[in-house]
Amino acid sequence: MELIIMLVLAIFIYMYRKSPGNAPYKYFTEMAGSAYEKYAPYSFRVVKEKAKELGQDFTTKQYIVQIALFGGVAAGIAFLYFYSLFWAIIYAGIAIAFIPYISYLRYKRIYNEYIFEEIQIYCTNVIMEFNTSQSFVKSLEGVRESGILEEPILSDVSTMIDMSYANGTIDEALKFMSDKYPYYMVKNMHQLFLQITNEGAKDSGESLELMMQDIDMLVEGVYRDKMDRAAFYKKFVLYGVALYLLVMLMQFLLGQESYLKMISLWYIQIVLHAIIIINSYFLLSGTKFYNEDIGAE
Repeated sequence: MELIIMLVLAIFIYMYRKSPGNAPYKYFTEMAGSAYEKYAPYSFRVVKEKAKELGQDFTTKQYIVQIALFGGVAAGIAFLYFYSLFWAIIYAGIAIAFIPYISYLRYKRIYNEYIFEEIQIYCTNVIMEFNTSQSFVKSLEGVRESGILEEPILSDVSTMIDMSYANGTIDEALKFMSDKYPYYMVKNMHQLFLQITNEGAKDSGESLELMMQDIDMLVEGVYRDKMDRAAFYKKFVLYGVALYLLVMLMQFLLGQESYLKMISLWYIQIVLHAIIIINSYFLLSGTKFYNEDIGAE
């Protein structure tokens, strides 16, 4: 145990000497940030940048609080299970190591919500433009020039326009957009426009009006589901944390002295490790589900 404490102190002194004008934690965060920028997947950087643009990125202070919270809770739980400082440090380190992945899930949810809103704007405004121009390509051009779309949807609409002019039909352009954004509203709207353009469907105004109503109902359902999932997730996290604390009940029933004797057995320690791992997987799976795509198939 003394060796572990000395190792932690040595790392602290090393970080301080490497960056004498700054706090050690600042040096560590800068070093971790450089490694992240070098090795993080492109999709991670994209969603994080969009979260920054939307003002939903964590500040440095919030990251430090998150690290302290994850590390502190994990260390407390591990010590409660094993009464070992060694395992408390190990599990604290593992919990902190999962923070980037959990942050990625959060950024991805924010990005997907943003994309969903942009797709909603794209669909409703293309329909409104079509009621005036009676041309799908002209509708796309009108929406592009209106300035209401943002990236990456804006560039995708420009690609659709170029593809439509190059091919002389809208088929490939619709397929391109439907494949890239597999939302129900996109698929249904494109199918309707394909029918109107290729088959000359009558009463297109009424069909488009019904499509607008369908989009409104779909959006309402998606946002209701978003609120329901947020409320469920809070209860889920509380339930998951409570599962860790069942060991307190065991200690109360057995008595602390009997519990300490029991955890000295190697197979009991394996069972306790398994409980922590299974509970952690349970919480991580729920977190992933909460941050899954919204509005998509």
